[in-house]
Amino acid sequence: MHGFLLVYAIMLLKSDFESIDVKLGYNSCDQGLVFSFGTHGDVYCPPRKRSRICGPCFVGGDSISKAKKPSIDALPDECLFEIFRRLPGGRERSASACVSKRWLTILSSVRISAPFVANFPTDKSSNRGVECISSTEGVLECDGYLTRCVEGKKATDLRLAAIAVGTSTRGGLGKLSIRGSNSVRGVTNNGLSAIAHCCPSLRALSLWNLHSVGDEGLFEISRNCHSLDKLDLSECSSISNTGLAAIAKSCPNLSSLMIESCPRIGDEGLQAIGRYCPKLQSVTIKDCPLVGDQGVASLVSSGSKVLSKVKLQGLDVTDYSVAVIGRYGNRITNLVLGGLQNVSQKGFWVMGNARGLHMLSTLAVTSCRGVTDLSLEALGKGCPNLKHVSIRKCCSVSDLGMVAFSKAASLLESLQLEECDRVTQMGFLNAISISNSTLKSVSLVKCLGIKDVRMDSPLFSPCQSLRSLSVRSCPGFGSASLALVGKLCPKLHSLDLSGLNGITDTCLIPLLESCETGLSKVNLSGCSNLSDEIVLALFRLHGRTLELVNLDGCKKITDASLVALVESCPLLNDLDVSRCSITDTGVAALARGLQPNLQILSLSGCSNVSDRSVPALEKLGRRLVGLNLQHCCSITSSKIEFLSENLWRCDILS
Repeated sequence: MHGFLLVYAIMLLKSDFESIDVKLGYNSCDQGLVFSFGTHGDVYCPPRKRSRICGPCFVGGDSISKAKKPSIDALPDECLFEIFRRLPGGRERSASACVSKRWLTILSSVRISAPFVANFPTDKSSNRGVECISSTEGVLECDGYLTRCVEGKKATDLRLAAIAVGTSTRGGLGKLSIRGSNSVRGVTNNGLSAIAHCCPSLRALSLWNLHSVGDEGLFEISRNCHSLDKLDLSECSSISNTGLAAIAKSCPNLSSLMIESCPRIGDEGLQAIGRYCPKLQSVTIKDCPLVGDQGVASLVSSGSKVLSKVKLQGLDVTDYSVAVIGRYGNRITNLVLGGLQNVSQKGFWVMGNARGLHMLSTLAVTSCRGVTDLSLEALGKGCPNLKHVSIRKCCSVSDLGMVAFSKAASLLESLQLEECDRVTQMGFLNAISISNSTLKSVSLVKCLGIKDVRMDSPLFSPCQSLRSLSVRSCPGFGSASLALVGKLCPKLHSLDLSGLNGITDTCLIPLLESCETGLSKVNLSGCSNLSDEIVLALFRLHGRTLELVNLDGCKKITDASLVALVESCPLLNDLDVSRCSITDTGVAALARGLQPNLQILSLSGCSNVSDRSVPALEKLGRRLVGLNLQHCCSITSSKIEFLSENLWRCDILS
């Protein structure tokens, strides 16, 4: 009886497909269909006209009424499921998905064991409540896999079902990102289940801000997507250790894990990852209150063979966790630690002295009170391959720690200090001088302990290797500091002094004159006391090598600087004169010059640039790829529209 019912339903479905094919532009007059019924054998339906199936007649009085033609929609979902899972190819599945939301939902619950290879229909005219075809338009191929990202209002179960069924004809999605959720019809476990059923080759899954997706959704992913190697979970409040453990047990190829702001995930889930995922290479855990020492320790010690990137932020862990990292992190090359308030000086000291981080090359520490002079020196000695270091908001680090660390870290290439207020001018310059053969980049940001003190330059040795220097928003950094830096760093290529309101033309010129090899990138934004004099000196000394100049907020800079630029800077490709005293005359001079490499020009906030500059901007725009005209109140909207229409290659901000 069951087999007869299926045969009857297939006959009806065949008729429906013929009508669907006509609407989708298919020619099926020469094709037959073969349907597999498992142990019941195959049934061949040859090409034929629509069958006429008449129901019984009912005679009542003097009228005869005929029953309506039977429809496949009258079958229960269970029968439709059995039919759909026997469809021979992707074309039939796609056509069926275009019939109704009900059919789409049922099709999305059919598990795919092997990728379909079929032509995918592109008809968008159907409005029968299904978006199966159009929802796959945004699917891109990245790294050899189909990739899709749905955000905000577009993140619904129906859209995920459409994507799942649609991409199943091309092997299924390889990467999926769901960001945010529709507040009315948001993504639930059903949507994630549809992806799991139709996309068994899924490799990467990112779920952000999805409070309606729980462990059930991850269960389906674990049952069907055994090739998963990247999982990102952020602000998923309904996912717990149980769901994460299911992924761990069924996805042994997992190599990247990111968990952020998931309040129900803790040590148990991380222990499962450490136990069942031997290929884990990168792990990020941030702001998860249930994560403690046991989870972190298990994860690091179990994955010590291949684990290379670890990022721990805002966790309630103690000295034990960082000590385990120092002991078992023999493959870790990149380590980021932030907001670990319960880790003391002893923990970081042990991490360095455990001597297990011999491959560590990049270390970033933020807001950790346990980072002191003593522990910083231990890290320098215990990490012999350390090359890139960032220390932010660590108030216990002073000059002594910086000097000791610079001596210990013999291969140090880049150093960033931010909001380390106990570091003074002496410690900063000593760190540069000590690392005189390897250090290439130094950044100093918002360090209020820097005070301008005159010193004798023989106290320091020049750093011949330093190529990039950035001193931003350090109000105590003045003329004396700049003069010393100029003598210590003769090989600079990149100079960033943004936000130093106190520096003047007089104190900056010696630094420019000390740079022997020519500057290529100069950022002086926010240096409101600089005038045309320093810009003319910059162009005179380094015009032949300059590629980027940022003068944003230098209100004393006038058209004279642009006139000098035209004659001196043939390689310049990025110029920012926002909020400067630039007028139409300066823009016209810039347009008359030969600047073949100029690609980005910013005039934001230049109120003296008016509609008279439009012809010059149009000429410049033929070479530009970016033009910023925001807050140029003297340029009318009609002229902005004119430029936008004529400069199709240039991205104009207005």
